[in-house]
Amino acid sequence: MAIPRNLGNLAPGVNTSGVLQTTNGGTGATTLAGANIPVTNAANTFTATQTFSGSSSVLAMILNDTAEVATISATAATGTINYDITTQSVLYYTSNASANWTVNFRASSGTSLNTAMTTGQSVTVAFLVTQGATAYYNNVVQVDGSTVTPKYQGGTAPAAGNASSVDVYMYTIVKTGNAAFTVFASQTKFA
Repeated sequence: MAIPRNLGNLAPGVNTSGVLQTTNGGTGATTLAGANIPVTNAANTFTATQTFSGSSSVLAMILNDTAEVATISATAATGTINYDITTQSVLYYTSNASANWTVNFRASSGTSLNTAMTTGQSVTVAFLVTQGATAYYNNVVQVDGSTVTPKYQGGTAPAAGNASSVDVYMYTIVKTGNAAFTVFASQTKFA
């Protein structure tokens, strides 16, 4: 076995434990966490896209006990609602809707969904809307400010909300090309 060049001049018996200095190829850290290397027995936070690739016979990822981020807001659905995909998977408006509304999907206030996604990717989100005695519905769907006609489960777009309930809208947004999206949607009454 060849001795690495930067260790070849060490005398036999020299203690090499501790910090391997950055000038000798180390990171200056004494632990994996200190070197920004995730360890499996500790909580880790990833802030960039992580890609896990399987194969034709092995799944890339198996998740147990996974939680999604839900935003709970004492807001009434009305006007144009910007749904920032990078903020939550579930958005729950707990005040009664006050008019029909437009939902506009984007990555965030500073990033378009077109920029955040690549062709062939999809994202699924839920929008939960509380309804009072007079119900309203999502009558316009947009992606990055451009109107998209969704394909609704059952083939018919809703023409009303459901009074005194919570309407749950599910949207699967598929990027099919540059600034081109297909949206699959459904509306379900919960009471």
